[in-house]
Order: sequence, then structure tokens, then C-alpha cells
Amino acid sequence: MSKIEFLKGNEAIAKAALNYGLEAFFGYPITPQNELIETMSNIMPANGRVFVQAESEIAAINMVYGAAGAGARVMTSSSSVGIALKQEGISYCAGAELPCVIVSVSRSGPGLGGILPAQSDYHQSVYGGGNGDYRVIVLSPASVQEAVDDVGKAFQLAEKYRNPAMVLLDGAIAQMMASVTLPTQPLPYPDNKSWSATGDAKERGSRNVINSLYLDPAKLYAHNLKLQEKYREIAKNEAWCIDHQPDSHDGAIIAYGTSAKIALGAVQRLKDEHGLNIKCIQLRTLWPFPKQALKEATAGMKFVLVAEMSMGQLFQDVLAFTRTDTVIGYVGKAGGEIITSDDIVLGYLAQMGGEQIEHSI
Repeated sequence: MSKIEFLKGNEAIAKAALNYGLEAFFGYPITPQNELIETMSNIMPANGRVFVQAESEIAAINMVYGAAGAGARVMTSSSSVGIALKQEGISYCAGAELPCVIVSVSRSGPGLGGILPAQSDYHQSVYGGGNGDYRVIVLSPASVQEAVDDVGKAFQLAEKYRNPAMVLLDGAIAQMMASVTLPTQPLPYPDNKSWSATGDAKERGSRNVINSLYLDPAKLYAHNLKLQEKYREIAKNEAWCIDHQPDSHDGAIIAYGTSAKIALGAVQRLKDEHGLNIKCIQLRTLWPFPKQALKEATAGMKFVLVAEMSMGQLFQDVLAFTRTDTVIGYVGKAGGEIITSDDIVLGYLAQMGGEQIEHSI
């Protein structure tokens, strides 16, 4: 069963999370994700769930840590500078292997920046600003419907691997209205979260300890090795991209999120107006990065163009992970300027016959 509603992106994400079985939400207001937390403040208490507007982003992510440690299905959301404040807590959640979902609605930066859409939080999300060797699963929707679907997938992946999972979108998707199909049934809980600290140690016969502090370096090293083994398993199983025109093979535009949606139109223009046999490759996971799938999708191509609303952050990874004889170009905007179909078409035509560029950020 499913339900179709006409909703703003932020509202759709909130309603989807509730329907997926979200038990607790902790957040703090910041544009352009405010409708998400506002919607949560109404629907969570009305359905017997926990909602807390914390006193800060730092408090919110630590509440997530506590609720996740108790086995609750838990989520938080924020935007750019707010996510930056949550990074220490995200590292704690990763270190303690706590499943949780973080919705990050990107705005422009650096610094306080502006409130308009951008994709300049790619590095923040994929590489993280918290301490230590850790990873966060990062999903990237290009529409409101994909954002709804990705919330469910994020809960599944977070709970499967006991790891934080992030849904990264920009303010354009968060603010646009769309008809979406919402889930009507909660997701099943894996293994009843038998690892959690729920106060039933006597019944279980042992105590569960939620912790990321290891003062013995040998034990901390062993813990890091365990985490890296898990990350390798995630990278092996969960990397994902969409080859929108698999039969096209002369060139490609690589993008994610809103840029991918715009790139699809640019690809059609390059086909219709210039006779080019190219395709759009949409990244759906930013971590794990779909290295192998991207290599296979671009095999034998002379030129591919990376399109993004940042100053080359995705471009650097495409360059690093798919470096072959293929020339890789870049076109992008930042600061709240949304990339256009014209930008992509002109960028592709201008660079397709050129030398490999080294774009530095």
C-alpha cells in the first residue's frame, strides 16, 4: 500500500520518516530545512513519538547518540553550518557503531554563506569533519521522490551495518513541491537490536556497553581494524549509480542531486542539437563512491564532464577514482547560483576536444 501527496520536499521527508517507523527526532532550526523540523514538531507527538527541539545542533546530535544507544530508530536534520557543528557527535556515533539517519540540506558557503541551494557540502558529507578514521554512508537524491525513498534506504543501511547514514540534498529539492508516494508501513527492525543498552541485562544474561573510548591503544587499533572491515563490506555491496542511457557511449556527464536532474536535460539537448551520442551518469551514493560502476559506464570514452554546484569537489574524486585515458572536464557554480542546462551544454562543447584539466580547490 502507498499514499500519494503533494508536498514540499522537507515535509515529504518528515512524513516519510514517520511512516518508515521513526521513533525519535532531535533537531534545531536552520534554513533551508526548517519545514522539516516544523513538520516533525507536529506529526511526531501526534503519533506518540518523541520530538525534541534541542538547544543547539551539538545537543541534538548527542541526543541522537543516546536514543540510538537505547535501540530507538532515530533521526536528525540540519543544513551546512549546522551539520558542521554535529560532526563531533557523528564521529561518536560512528565510533560506537550506532545506527542513525542524518538529513543534510545543503546551502551555500563557506562560512555563514547564504541560504540558497549548493552542493559545496560534498567533502563535509563524504569525508566528514569529525575526528578519527570513520565513514558515513551518504545517499544523494535528485528529486523529492528520491529523497523520500532514500530516507527508507538510509534507515535500512544504518541498521544493517550499525553506522550513521546521511541523506544529502540541496535546498532546491527541500523547498520544491512535488507529488510523492509515501510509505504506509514501517520498516522491519533487524535482529531486535540485541546489541543496544535497554536495561534488560538480567534477562539477556550480559550487559551491553555503548562506547567509543578505548584508552588502550592496542584495543583502539583493533576497533579501527574492525570498522575498516565493515567499511570495505559497505563499499563492496552498497555503491550505486544510475546509467540513464546505457547504450550511449561517446561521452558522459557525471552529476548528482539537482545537478543530475539538470544534466539529463542537457544530455538531450546535446543529442538533439549537436548529434552527440552521450549519456548522464547519476551518482546515488557519494560514499561508498561507485568507482567500479563509473569505470565500466565510462569505458572507452574520450571525454566526460563533471557538473556540480560546487568548486570541483566531486570533480576531484571522479578524477582520482576513474583516471584513465578519458579526458575529464568540469563545469560548476557555487554560492547559491544554480547550474543551468546552458552551462552544461556550453561547458561540454568547449572542453570536449581539449586536454585534461587539473581543477584545484
